[in-house]
Amino acid sequence: MNTGTPVPDSYYERIDEHRYKPTAHAGGAWDPDEQHFSPLGGLVVHAIDRHLAGRPDSGLATARISYDILGRPALDECEIRVETIRPGRTIELIEAVVLIADRPVVRARAWLLATVDTAAVAGGPDDRLTPPQALTPWPMASLWPGGYIASLDVRPLAPPRAGRTTAWISTPHALVADEPSSTLASYLALVDTANGIAVRQPPTAWMYPNVDLTVHLHRQPEGHWTGLDTTVTFGPTGQGLTSTVLHDLDGPVGHAQQILTVRPVPGR
Repeated sequence: MNTGTPVPDSYYERIDEHRYKPTAHAGGAWDPDEQHFSPLGGLVVHAIDRHLAGRPDSGLATARISYDILGRPALDECEIRVETIRPGRTIELIEAVVLIADRPVVRARAWLLATVDTAAVAGGPDDRLTPPQALTPWPMASLWPGGYIASLDVRPLAPPRAGRTTAWISTPHALVADEPSSTLASYLALVDTANGIAVRQPPTAWMYPNVDLTVHLHRQPEGHWTGLDTTVTFGPTGQGLTSTVLHDLDGPVGHAQQILTVRPVPGR
């Protein structure tokens, strides 16, 4: 997608109400002609936000979003169709489908739950990560190719280890050109990076793309940094799991899970 023209300072440009064009910043790590799923996952939330903006505020908050990756997300125009499939005053289910060349490539479902004041009983692990301002950037692009990886500011708390890394991720780029995105959409646009920060085997020798991403949130994230406390496990029969505790600057906000298909790079 390198045309020699300047790349917009965003991951996507809007074409019309439901269609978006990815920029070179959305380029994938496994294949530069694919979209990296991380910004695409954020774009899905952006589309859901626009769907919900057309009605009065319901007071609901996203508590879980699950993505199933149905096929190769080519670095091409995509359409996102959103519908409410289970309306409700306290619990609601939204579905979004991403289509490229009229073919579904991602199907996502988001559970929205009522917001209630539960501060008096709130509790759980509350360890905060070392803030990113105190950490040194890590050149993740030295390990992974692609426009998306090159667009990131990655700051690990310690040198990355095989299958285990904790790091902050941020980006200077907007999700969609010339329009604001919610904090949640911008936060989730970085979560799929988890599978690349704690590599168990070199990606030049082994492939381990994820076929899904599920995020559970016990509170809404804040700020411009996504904290990923990530562990990658490979099983003995071709399956793997990337498990992440999600953080913002105030502490944990939830968990993310990605199931992996593990196989050797052809010709190795």
